[in-house]
Amino acid sequence: IHRSNLVGMGVLPLQFKGGEGAKSLGLTGAETFDIHLEDTLHPHQDVHVTIHRADGSTVDVTTIARLDTPVDVRYLGYGGILQTVLKQLMD
Repeated sequence: IHRSNLVGMGVLPLQFKGGEGAKSLGLTGAETFDIHLEDTLHPHQDVHVTIHRADGSTVDVTTIARLDTPVDVRYLGYGGILQTVLKQLMD
């Protein structure tokens, strides 16, 4: 799925930093994730994520919010493109 499609559906795309990835972190698909967001989002902002493994251990990583433009931030803030358009029609 392309980054812009995720944003358009109201999903925050995150990218690992510094060469980290699913393989280097040993992700299996059994993990759960806590995404620690600040009150306001900005393009290319660092986002801290806590990964909870099935064995109870945790790993903290820093990712990049792949919100590339202020428009992406606005779309995500309203929950996607459709919700943004509906909001504009109601205003």
